[in-house]
Amino acid sequence: MLVLIMALGLPMAAAAVHPDEVLDDPALEARARDISKGLRCLVCRNESIDESTAELARDLRLLVRERLMAGDSDAQVRAFVADRFGEYVLLNPPARGSTLILWLAAPALLLFGVGLAVAYVRRQARAPAPAEAALSTQDKARLQKIMKG
Repeated sequence: MLVLIMALGLPMAAAAVHPDEVLDDPALEARARDISKGLRCLVCRNESIDESTAELARDLRLLVRERLMAGDSDAQVRAFVADRFGEYVLLNPPARGSTLILWLAAPALLLFGVGLAVAYVRRQARAPAPAEAALSTQDKARLQKIMKG
């Protein structure tokens, strides 16, 4: 089943980059594809522009190729796109400033949850015994008498 899903998904990913977008220089095209894999499609959200068939993703792929043909380095192209669209466009944003909160929130919440679970288990271990154990000898005898009928 997994092979079937992968086989059906491959043509869609390959079809995202149109033939008219592909650069003549294989080295530049490889760089463009690598950069495109790290940029988020602003329409599809969790898809890279390399995988997306959205019109905006196509425009971003063309922009990446234009910047590479102009002589920009990979880092300059990423910075250019991030300056225009914000750091959200980066699939793997750097851990600084406002994104630092996002990077630290998940581990902090996990530790908080583990702390709550540990506190709950400890509190349950120290809880008093059930009410049955607190019965007096007379109450236990009476309970036995009731249970026998």
